[in-house]
Amino acid sequence: MVLKISGEAMAKVTTVDLRNVAVVGHGDTGKTTLVSACLYTTGAVNRMGLVDQGTTTTDYDPEEVERQISIQAALAHCNFEGKHVTFIDTPGYSVFRPDTKASVRVADSFALLIDAVSGPQVMSDKSWQYSREYKTPGFIAINRLDRENSSYQRTLEAIQARFGREAVALQIPIGKEHDFSGVVDLVEMKAFSYKRDGDGRASARDIPEELQATAESQREALVEMVAEGDETLMEVFFEEGDLTPEQLAKGIRTAVRDRLLFPVLCTSALHGIGTDRVLATIVNYLPSPDERADFTGANAKDKEEASWPIDPEGPFAALVFKTVADPYAGRISLMKVFSGSASIDAPMLNPRSNTTEKLANLSLVQGKQYEPTQGVVAGQLCAVAKLRDIHTSDTLCDKSQPIIIDPVEFPKAAISFAVEPQTQADEEKISEALARLCEEDATIAVNRDPQTHELLVSGLGQLHVEVTVAKLEKRFGVKTRLKPPTVPYRETIRGTARAEGRHKKQSGGRGQFGVCVIELSPNDAGEGFEFEDKIFGGSIPQQFRPAVQKGVQESAARGVLCGFPLEDFRCALLDGKFHAVDSSEIAFKIAGSMAFKEAALLAQPTLMEPLMDIEISIPDDAMGDVMGDLNSRRGRVQGMEPAGGHQQMIKAQIPLAEVLTYAPDLNSLTGGRGTYTMEFSHYDEVPAHLSQKIIDDIKAKREAEAR
Repeated sequence: MVLKISGEAMAKVTTVDLRNVAVVGHGDTGKTTLVSACLYTTGAVNRMGLVDQGTTTTDYDPEEVERQISIQAALAHCNFEGKHVTFIDTPGYSVFRPDTKASVRVADSFALLIDAVSGPQVMSDKSWQYSREYKTPGFIAINRLDRENSSYQRTLEAIQARFGREAVALQIPIGKEHDFSGVVDLVEMKAFSYKRDGDGRASARDIPEELQATAESQREALVEMVAEGDETLMEVFFEEGDLTPEQLAKGIRTAVRDRLLFPVLCTSALHGIGTDRVLATIVNYLPSPDERADFTGANAKDKEEASWPIDPEGPFAALVFKTVADPYAGRISLMKVFSGSASIDAPMLNPRSNTTEKLANLSLVQGKQYEPTQGVVAGQLCAVAKLRDIHTSDTLCDKSQPIIIDPVEFPKAAISFAVEPQTQADEEKISEALARLCEEDATIAVNRDPQTHELLVSGLGQLHVEVTVAKLEKRFGVKTRLKPPTVPYRETIRGTARAEGRHKKQSGGRGQFGVCVIELSPNDAGEGFEFEDKIFGGSIPQQFRPAVQKGVQESAARGVLCGFPLEDFRCALLDGKFHAVDSSEIAFKIAGSMAFKEAALLAQPTLMEPLMDIEISIPDDAMGDVMGDLNSRRGRVQGMEPAGGHQQMIKAQIPLAEVLTYAPDLNSLTGGRGTYTMEFSHYDEVPAHLSQKIIDDIKAKREAEAR
């Protein structure tokens, strides 16, 4: 992506006029299209952007255009009825869920899109969980009501079964499937009709006679739900039997703010049906930033927990919720201003590093366009370029009142792949390029395995890693190959054995001579290598004994079974012989190596494999399948506990070799509703019936690579 600067951003806004909305939901539910439709309806763009043509405002990354999916959060904004609306278009696939979580964290509301054919799906649930975690209010839109086999009633019932009776219809659709042409607003009790593929603005008319009874019934349910949460409105409802449109609208706004009500809307974003009613819902019913609860964190000096109001008159405080790695403009930080205001070039403190950063290149964001602005105020989402030492989850604040805003907690990487640069030029550039991408995505981890020497890129799933590697080429010109990593097996011994190593070489002149006798025995797990000199007397001069140890250690690093390091053993040097002229350090080093190889083969050498601690979150109905699969993978279940929301958490230990590509298998078992994290636990012995096959396979692979 090339940083693009457009004209000066809009005139200064006030916090009360801001609406920040995270557009969330499962993949292919129309989130990006809805944002495009809203931008088009308000005149923020001059044509309707389409995903299949790669012309949307928020899917601008080459990978997004090619794959026709969102892979990162993106900002876009527009004005509607005097309010400034900023959308955060979020990814809909679970491997990119950290951006969704961060977006819900900094937004003041959410719009959850549900497909009218498929109903609630995996990321519907995840997005809902994030909204509960951050107490974010919002609404639900049943989208794609124009599609064949779509059903408003079926989808509404599924939503209420999944998310509760607080999800209440605010609209009902006019027409079905291809004949879907508008909505009935249950507050105003009017029908709004749209021109298909028009500008998204409706014509108001009377409710069609065939929908009158349904509208009255649904309105009654809406009124009852609103009145339940407000004693004053409840009294009016009991006395009058109804609420006026003004009373109902005010009650909806309060109930939405307090998460007592989640209005359900009807849309076809692709064809511009319901777009202006979505915007009206945002400005009329969703809260401004200053209506949200206090934001939380800690005082930077004493680390005491604290909370502060979202106040434009307060001290400046902002949270960096996303970083964009631009190959030309460098690091671009997207941040939410929680308190105060700031003008361009204002100095701010980064409490993490205790350094001062200047807010130069301050911008509002319209997809890939960056619109320079002279200042920002509490509640705004903005971008700052070229800060020296700033990362995702960092706070920027007033020097006089240093605070640390609670960061977003991201999941840990769960799957790793080995990355091989294709050329020497790629080798030279890959480290810096990966470092830049790690700045952009906090859930990508990069390390070089000290045993296999492979460069490993870890992420939340195979697609996550594949997209990261694709960015290497598209953004930084680094070409690579991706393959599953080599399991870093190790070796050890289970028995005790002695052996003599004799190195004698004579080829004219000074020769080489060294003899040593060693004994190998097992050491406790994790204790590594221990060397003990048990020679009494001068059978090996003191200056040559360290060479024996070095020979043993160097051979142990290559193992005796299939080339993996042999660890956790003791070596005792017992005896030896030397020659006054021909003995040398190199001779005893070779003798030590020879003795080790013979003794290790006699001491019951054993293959060891890494075991991982794994935590798997799955729906209740997938428990049996997942447990059976774990058993087939040699997993040992350590415990189970409820995880909330009809979810279970399984804790287990499992060999790394069995879960190298676990993500797609878990998706298959759970219908995409399972997630997992894992980290290294310890090494354990490979079962005897598997050990020889693994050794044979590794040797065969190495021989094939050598040919």
